[in-house]
Amino acid sequence: MNNKIAEIFKYFFRLGVVAFGGPAAHVAMMEADLVEDKKWLSEEEFLDYMGATNLIPGPNSTEMTMHCGYHRGGPLGLFVAGISFIVPAVILTLIVAVFFEKISEIAWVIPIIDGIKAAVLSFIVAAILKLGKKAVKNNYLMLVGLLVIVAAFLGVNEILCILTAGLLYMLVNYSIKSRQTLNSFLFIPLLFFTKTGLSYLNLFLVFLKVGAVLFGSGYVLFAYLDGEFINPEWGLTHNELVEAIAVGQITPGPVLSTATFIGYKLGGFQGAILATLGIFLPSFLYVWLLNPLIPKMKKNKQLSFFLQAVNVAAVAVMVVVTLIMAKSILIQDGILNWKLAAISAISFLVYFSGKKVNALWIVILGAVLGYLSSFL
Repeated sequence: MNNKIAEIFKYFFRLGVVAFGGPAAHVAMMEADLVEDKKWLSEEEFLDYMGATNLIPGPNSTEMTMHCGYHRGGPLGLFVAGISFIVPAVILTLIVAVFFEKISEIAWVIPIIDGIKAAVLSFIVAAILKLGKKAVKNNYLMLVGLLVIVAAFLGVNEILCILTAGLLYMLVNYSIKSRQTLNSFLFIPLLFFTKTGLSYLNLFLVFLKVGAVLFGSGYVLFAYLDGEFINPEWGLTHNELVEAIAVGQITPGPVLSTATFIGYKLGGFQGAILATLGIFLPSFLYVWLLNPLIPKMKKNKQLSFFLQAVNVAAVAVMVVVTLIMAKSILIQDGILNWKLAAISAISFLVYFSGKKVNALWIVILGAVLGYLSSFL
């Protein structure tokens, strides 16, 4: 058991250091490492966990680390995996918060980060292909996936797409008798409280509330934080919020490390710690409660159909997110950035060359090519 916990810490800490590219990239890295290479869990189990993370609030990739840690090392593995994945991003974000003005003026850093983003598209697409092949078990599930892609492109909320797909597919196959059981997993207690000026307690409670109800990407997080902190009471400006979101996206690990940046802005080092704890604590609780129930959910035929559709819908959402991500990375000011497009194309060629290439080397390749492109 101790050896497994050590393995969990070593892997997820390393992942937290190199996990650039956002949640889709993080999931792709874990799929390649834990399913393909280390054989910690099967493709089907990985898909089940991926589907489960989409049913609860919080950062999906961080919750995937927790599920995988639980699978490998039980409840202790859950906490070790989650903490070791989060800590590198939090430390880096805190460093950037302290020295932000100086760091942001270093021009050569920008092309490196852009190169990494362009390169990670390759193994995100690879993960979609692998997971999609496993998840789409029949023509009906293929239809579910296509409908979810269309709905997501039309702007329907991703969690609504996933839940609706699961429920409709379950209705087609069986009458719903266990819906109440499923809904018990989806009940999210909202935290209501009166803010009485800036205090460490209120800072912690605001981020705890955001962590308890947050669905969606970093852009959704922006809307939550804008509503909570852009007011005279907290004194945070829009520019500072944009800086925080940017830092959360360019540092490795979970985008929710944005909370660390804002916490430092509002309350120094103590504020950074409390904000970080607040936004991540609900995820640990949700995964702890849900993980042991996944095998039981699979044995129930009704819920099994639900999870099958959820798995397909989750992959479909990944397709849409990846396309949007690719557009935002490769097209700037309405024009295709040929340098980043070339980096992405080279990364695809390397990753799909037929030889097994670790995602870390793709990240390094993107960083090197990004830096070299700055001289062109």
